[in-house]
Amino acid sequence: MSGQATPARALPGECRRLATLPRRLGSLVYESLLQVALVLVTGFVLVPLVSPASGPATSLQLPQAAGRWISFAGVVVTTAVYCVWCWSRGRRTLPMKTWHLGLATASGDPPSAARAFARYLACWIGPALAGAVYFALHRHGLGAHAAWLVGFNFLWAFIDEQE
Repeated sequence: MSGQATPARALPGECRRLATLPRRLGSLVYESLLQVALVLVTGFVLVPLVSPASGPATSLQLPQAAGRWISFAGVVVTTAVYCVWCWSRGRRTLPMKTWHLGLATASGDPPSAARAFARYLACWIGPALAGAVYFALHRHGLGAHAAWLVGFNFLWAFIDEQE
């Protein structure tokens, strides 16, 4: 999917030019606020499923491992549905509309749901790399050096302006 000029059938008129990095980063900040809200709502919905048995009121009770995995899966699925729905068939998220951005394939068509899902999975490359490096380095006290890999996806924008 590229951000290059596309035919009128794919994107509204204001979205047909290549998006600059500052516009994409501005949209990213806005999108982050919406994603945080979505994650919080998902967490509140899942609380009854993952809450541990009641304990003393003075202690903090963390969910068991299964509850934490359910929460993680719920957040991943919820954000996947949001992203795939908003990115496919010419639809756009609110930040994309605000910043006059849109997604299109190299031929100028809107991405399919499968392509939008592949794009969502690609968004997890940086965090997955950071997690893998953290688990490899934390035994040696160097786990903090994995944090910069979270930004791997954003660094790619400096290499390929169309992605």
